[in-house]
Amino acid sequence: MTLDPSEKPLRGTFFNRNAEEVARDLIGCYLVRKRGRKVLKSRIRETEAYVGPHDLACHASRGRTLRNEAMFGPAGTLYVYLVYGLHWMINVVTGPVDFPAAVLIRSVDAIEGPGRLSKALGVTGALNRSPATEASGLWFAKDYRLERLPIICTPRIGVNYAGPVWSAKAFRFVSK
Repeated sequence: MTLDPSEKPLRGTFFNRNAEEVARDLIGCYLVRKRGRKVLKSRIRETEAYVGPHDLACHASRGRTLRNEAMFGPAGTLYVYLVYGLHWMINVVTGPVDFPAAVLIRSVDAIEGPGRLSKALGVTGALNRSPATEASGLWFAKDYRLERLPIICTPRIGVNYAGPVWSAKAFRFVSK
């Protein structure tokens, strides 16, 4: 698969906004993975926003650590981490440097679940802290021909540990 000229790679300026806006705007965009000569382009169907250190579901809510260091980097940086010692999660950093916020990519086209997605794309921690660009082999592209998709907003999945306020926030975006 190749990108059509109307499908422009998204740059840091797209991601240099609050995580909630970016998470919503990524719905309908492509997640593109290049490995060798093979390019896989999949439309993003589900995302979750982690809006900063005040968000108790955000990895940065307890401060800066080796694990979440990527979240403090520039907008458009990949934050890839291992959950339960089994599954790699693909996130992209949003907002200004040193304000830790990110968007988790939960599903694309026919691949549901962030762990399955990473496995299908061959994503590992080796991509952590890389820019989401063609050079890294994992990037985002917007299809400017596509009308904005209808989106439903729901609470995020698996964040009950964040307490009743933050676990109830409708920061999960799903295309209808």
